[in-house]
Amino acid sequence: MLDAQFVGPALTEGAKPAIFYFSLSAKDSLFLDPFNQPVTALKNADVRIFSVTLPGHDHLPKETALNIWTAEILDPFIDEVCGYIEELIQKKIITTCGVMGLSRGVFIAAHVAARLTSVHALLGFAPLTKFHSMPAWDLDTLDDKLYTKTIRCYIGNRDTRVGTENAFFWLSELSNVAFEKGIRTSPIELIMTSSIGKDGHGTSPENFRAGAQWLFKQLEPS
Repeated sequence: MLDAQFVGPALTEGAKPAIFYFSLSAKDSLFLDPFNQPVTALKNADVRIFSVTLPGHDHLPKETALNIWTAEILDPFIDEVCGYIEELIQKKIITTCGVMGLSRGVFIAAHVAARLTSVHALLGFAPLTKFHSMPAWDLDTLDDKLYTKTIRCYIGNRDTRVGTENAFFWLSELSNVAFEKGIRTSPIELIMTSSIGKDGHGTSPENFRAGAQWLFKQLEPS
């Protein structure tokens, strides 16, 4: 059963745009600094921000929780997340929907976006694009399902934990797929900034804020 929480307008206020944010546990993603900085950046916006506890993050330290990730664990988890989003749409709790993630959370967010046509925008901070024990799940395997999405990622210029070059090669290849499919100017962006934090894997408050505001703008009616 999913551990899902949200912040934002009460459900009694009717249907609202929604962002699903994946980082660690639902509680930490929404309330623990600095992981919740993209959430607090939108505290005054008319949007509900949901988060779901990632597999293993309910009972294991974040440093070791990834060790239990397998296809047998991730596949049903992502299906359940997708079902939850579709249920919220059917019940008219949410209208437009975007996803965002931090590091390992981008890995999950991308797989959710690839499975749901209702998710048209994806935001990633310091994205984990390759999972070495599960290469069949690397994000470049999703290109045929993601090339129509609006995507922006932020990465440090020397992120040695997830690999700056991995983020570049993934989004560059995805842009090429979009071009081959007839999208001459694809809305796929990578913003590289000065690395901060351990292994150059940190994200600045300014980038968290800019990214979150960008994603919210994608959810506004055109």
